[in-house]
Amino acid sequence: MTQLADRPVETEPPVHPVDQVPPTPKLVVLALQHLFIMYAGAVAVPFIVGNALGLSPMDIGILVNMDLLVSGICTMLQAAGLYKLRFVGSRLPIIAGATFTVLSPMLTIAFANGGAYAGGLATVYGSLLVAGVFGLLIARPFSMMIRFFPPLVSGTVIAIIGLSLIGVDINLITGSSTLTSVVTAYPTTLPAGASVSAGSAPGTFDIITANPDYAKPSFIGLAMLVILVIVLISRFAPGFAGQLAVLVVGVLVAWPMHLLNFSSVGPASWFGVAAPFHFGAPQFHFSAIVSMCIVVLVTYTESTADTVAVAEMTESDLPPKRLAAGLAADGFSFILAGFMNSFPDTAYAENVGLLGITKVRSRWVVALCGVFLVVLGVIPKMGAVIAALPQQVIGGAATVMFAMVTVVGIQTLSKVSFKDNHNLLIVAVSLSVGMAPALFTTFYSKFPEWFQTIFGSAITSTVIVVFILNLLFNHWGGQGEPEALETAVHEGAYAPGIPNDGVNVSDGYPENWQKEPGVVARSREADVT
Repeated sequence: MTQLADRPVETEPPVHPVDQVPPTPKLVVLALQHLFIMYAGAVAVPFIVGNALGLSPMDIGILVNMDLLVSGICTMLQAAGLYKLRFVGSRLPIIAGATFTVLSPMLTIAFANGGAYAGGLATVYGSLLVAGVFGLLIARPFSMMIRFFPPLVSGTVIAIIGLSLIGVDINLITGSSTLTSVVTAYPTTLPAGASVSAGSAPGTFDIITANPDYAKPSFIGLAMLVILVIVLISRFAPGFAGQLAVLVVGVLVAWPMHLLNFSSVGPASWFGVAAPFHFGAPQFHFSAIVSMCIVVLVTYTESTADTVAVAEMTESDLPPKRLAAGLAADGFSFILAGFMNSFPDTAYAENVGLLGITKVRSRWVVALCGVFLVVLGVIPKMGAVIAALPQQVIGGAATVMFAMVTVVGIQTLSKVSFKDNHNLLIVAVSLSVGMAPALFTTFYSKFPEWFQTIFGSAITSTVIVVFILNLLFNHWGGQGEPEALETAVHEGAYAPGIPNDGVNVSDGYPENWQKEPGVVARSREADVT
C-alpha cells in the first residue's frame, strides 16, 4: 500500500496552444476577425478577373461565391485536417485564400484561347485540374528542396507579381477605352471613329467605338479617395473592421455618382451552389498546363514562407512531412478550383500577422473562419452584391494591395547578398524578361502559341528565368554566392553542412536549431525542454 501511495500520479500532457479551443464567444469573435482581415483580398481576385474578361454580373457573382466556398473548404482542411489522413493539411492556424499569383497566367491563357465564353476559361480550369494533380505529387519532394527557392528567387517572383498586376487595377479605375457592340449584320454606316471586326461568334460583327467616359476625373478621384481612406484608417484606426470600412466608404461616395447597379442582386437566390464546369467542359492545352504548373511552384514557395512563419509564431515543430501536408492542401485547392469555377489558394500573410497581434494560436479559430467562408460561399446574393460594387472602388483598393505585394518582394530581396554583381544581374534580367510582356502584350505575338501562353505571363516567365539563373550562378559547379543558401536555411530550409555560426540567434532561432536533420522549423520551447 505504501508503494502505491508513493507512486507518482500520472497526468495528461498539456494541450498545445495550437490545439486548444477557446470559449465559444471568444472563438466566434476571433474567427470573425480573421474573416474581415482576408475578405477584401479574397473577393478582389474574382472581381478583377471577371471584369478583365468581360463577364456578366451574374457570372462575376458566381466567381465570388465559388472563391469563398473553395477558400473555406481549404481553410478548414489546413486548420483541422482530414480525420486521420495526415498527408493533407498542416493542422496549423492558416487561412487559405485566392492567390494573386494566378491572375496574370489566368488572363493570358483565357485571352489566348478565345476569351472567357469561347473556351478561354474552360482551358484555364482544365489546366488547373492537371496542375493540382502535379501539386499533390510534388508536395513532399518540394518540402525537402526549398533551398532552391531562397529569398533571391522568392523575392524576385513576389516583386513581379505586384508589378505585373498594377495595370489591371488601373483598367478598373479608368474603365475600358473602347465600347463594343455586337451585331448580326455587317453595318452599312459607322459612327465617327468607329471600326468593325469579326465577332467571336459565327455570323456576328463587333462595332468598336471610343468610350466617352474613359478615365473621367470623377472615376480617378473616387479611386484616390479609397486610397486616402486606406491610409487614414491604417494610421488612426487600424484593426480588422478597417478592412471593410474602406469598401463601405467607397460605396457611399459612389452612390450619388450613379455608379451602383444592384439590378442583378434581386434575381439572385439566397442559397445555392453553381454547377461544376459552369463555363464549359474543361479543355487541356499543353502550354496552359505548363504555365499553371509553374504557378503551383510559385504558390508553394509563397505558402512555405508563411507556414514557416506560423510554425515559429505558434512554437510548433514543422518537419518536412507536416510542411508537405500543408502544401498538398494548396495543391488540392487547384483541383477544387478547376471543378468549381474558382481560384487556387495560398496562405494569407495578413492573417499570419493577426496571429502575432491577438497572441491566440488556436487552429480551431481559423477552422471556424473556414466555416463562415463556406456559409458566405453558398449565398448567391452575397456574390451578386460584391459583383455590383463600383470598379473604381475595387481598383483603388487593389492599387494599394498590388503595390504592397511589390514592396514585400523588395523586402524579401533585402535579405540577399549583393556584394558582387551576380545576384544583382539575376534580379535585373529576371525582372526585365517578366516586365516585357506585362508592358507590351503583343511582345511575343510572332512566336508560336504555346510560347505565348507560357512566356506571355510576366509571372511564369520570371519564375523560369530567375530559377535557372539562380542554379547557374549559385549552385552548379559550386561557384557563386554561399549566402543565397545560408539565407534560405535562415528562413527555415534545412541543408546539411551549413555552419551554424552564421545564424543570428537574436532573431529567434535557437543555437542548435539546425542540428536535427529534416526539421524545417522548430519551436523555441522544444529546444528549452
